[in-house]
Amino acid sequence: MIDHTLLRKDATEPEFQKLCQEAVQNGFKTVCVEAHWLPFVTQKLKGSSVLPIAVVCFPEGTAPTPEKIEKTKAAVEAGAKEIDMVLNRDLLKSRKYAEVLEDIRGVVEAAGGAPVKVILETSELNHEEKAIACALSKIAGAAFVKTSTGFSKSGATVEDVRLMRQVVGPEMGVKASGGVRSYEDAVKMVEAGASRLGTSASVAIVNGSKGQANY
Repeated sequence: MIDHTLLRKDATEPEFQKLCQEAVQNGFKTVCVEAHWLPFVTQKLKGSSVLPIAVVCFPEGTAPTPEKIEKTKAAVEAGAKEIDMVLNRDLLKSRKYAEVLEDIRGVVEAAGGAPVKVILETSELNHEEKAIACALSKIAGAAFVKTSTGFSKSGATVEDVRLMRQVVGPEMGVKASGGVRSYEDAVKMVEAGASRLGTSASVAIVNGSKGQANY
């Protein structure tokens, strides 16, 4: 259930090598990176069951839809098996729901069958906005809704995960990310309805200790 994640801008090649080794050793679901690291991690994960996945237009999400589409296509061509896109919250808060729908749907179509997760950045939204964002993501054909980038005010909460699961129903995935640092955190998120966890504290979680990173 774990997307083993490294999204720091200053991360180095040895850190990505370690990320891939840990993912393979622990049987994590995926390794989640910025798209320009895909060729490296795809090579390192070759022959394993761990999938390379990428974020696009991260962490802001305000890039124009054509740019998101272009970057999604490039990421899939580079080896991404799933795409984590960031919701355009400016459009959502302006109640331009048709444009939000078009933005998500454009990425879903560009991904060509690779599952797309829509990162809501829940700490920046009110209850109504979270619910609407989940509904729009479902209509647009996204595979998951996801709580956070890990680069905002706060990350996943049990309440948000529960709300997201309630809105999307059992058909879609819900990914809890940001602040999931311990086994106890992970269990709470899963019990609330999360079907995937995004974290850089993955090894600490499976070892029963506590990680320090925000994501």
